[in-house]
Amino acid sequence: MPDIRGRRRSVAIVASLVSVAVLTGGPVAGRATGAPLRALQLNLCDSGIARCYTGRSVAQAAAVIRAQAPDVVTLNEVCQEDVYELARGGRDGNVRVAFMAAVDRRTGGPFRCRNGQPYGIGLLVRHGSSTYSGVYPTQDPGDPEERVWLCVRATDFAACTTHLASTSATVALAQCRYLWHAAIPAIPDRLPTVLGGDLNLGSPELRSCLPAGYTHRDDGGVQQIVATPGFAVSSSRLIDMAGTTDHPALLVTLAFEW
Repeated sequence: MPDIRGRRRSVAIVASLVSVAVLTGGPVAGRATGAPLRALQLNLCDSGIARCYTGRSVAQAAAVIRAQAPDVVTLNEVCQEDVYELARGGRDGNVRVAFMAAVDRRTGGPFRCRNGQPYGIGLLVRHGSSTYSGVYPTQDPGDPEERVWLCVRATDFAACTTHLASTSATVALAQCRYLWHAAIPAIPDRLPTVLGGDLNLGSPELRSCLPAGYTHRDDGGVQQIVATPGFAVSSSRLIDMAGTTDHPALLVTLAFEW
């Protein structure tokens, strides 16, 4: 698996990539090349550690995915096995599943949910292929959770997710700049790219770290979906998560500009 890292590490970061044939929707179907792309961002507060944990967000997320049938799902604050559960519970299509654990500064290994599973970020991408991931070179030394980024390349686009630092806006901005000006540009065969994530940055701060020509939509808070040139936003809306997490779902439809 290609891996583009912000710095060298002596420990392996937990990351995985599998193809899941979703069985609940009948024959395999997918988005036609160049057709509109639907991206869904979810922060599930699933660690079992934070106060926002309810134990019900994964089931609610599965219901939203079934109802909306997005082409890309970006997942933050999620345990590893729940990413695969969400892939199995979706509608028809070949779904590429990727997961990247945050790093635990105290151990050098993966940060873990209360149930012992690796904790981090995930992607569900229809017809995805190669995966790329890394650890940010700038971290908050006072936070034991070191933040990471993750991308999957599909046929005619790339999808990425990240969860930037929550303890320092200065660190979050540095991570944002690294992501858009170093990490993503280093991915081979650049394609139009969509990123969803809890960036812990409002729209004014986000705009200061984005390259010119990029577009974005937010949830009124710190969740963002960002699109590179090559995409135009057709629509966006919030989806209520019924009190199962402290963030709404953010759904954005993108049109290719070719």
